[in-house]
Amino acid sequence: MVSFEEIEHTADWAFRVTGRELGDLLENAARAMQALDGVAPNGEPSATREIEAQGIDRESLLVNWLNEILFLEQTHQLVCERFHIYELNDYRLRARVETRECQESQTHIKAATFHNLKVRETSEGLEAEVVLDV
Repeated sequence: MVSFEEIEHTADWAFRVTGRELGDLLENAARAMQALDGVAPNGEPSATREIEAQGIDRESLLVNWLNEILFLEQTHQLVCERFHIYELNDYRLRARVETRECQESQTHIKAATFHNLKVRETSEGLEAEVVLDV
């Protein structure tokens, strides 16, 4: 199963992401966001960071997760390379993220948004369309 595809959006970037379960969807969304932004793994990770995200539902959890990754990348000049979600329900997640330092912030993305966001159940698992503010 393809984990994500870019979809057209008039002003921002958007992608459709899939996953067999919520953890897969969240990890695939993080990879999709980085792929759209041109951030690719390059070398071995040098540090591990902990990320916690909360939400009132799966949609807000997804947006908060992506924005936590952006925060790490932009404020600490890191590239997040590997994602290991080890605690998860529809409202909260805890994850270890393997990171690598970079010279300057590489992201062009300001934030993940709630625009038309809905996590849907499909015959193959879960699917969501995410719009990124650039």
